[in-house]
Amino acid sequence: MDWREHIWIDPERMHGVACMRGTRIPVHVILDNLAAGETAERILGEYPTLHADHIRAALAFAAELAHERVVPIPA
Repeated sequence: MDWREHIWIDPERMHGVACMRGTRIPVHVILDNLAAGETAERILGEYPTLHADHIRAALAFAAELAHERVVPIPA
């Protein structure tokens, strides 16, 4: 999945926060909900402008970011 087809980042919109293309829903909202244990079905129900591809794109976006950055974990 190419997340770029579903996510836009524009400094003139939403202060440059990554959002799902065609919406004002930030990617972090989807990721926060998934991390909290919400199902994709429930998220899609709460945000009717989202589609299943948006959920997958948010995960692909997060996975790519995780590859690009080293996060130190304290011992």
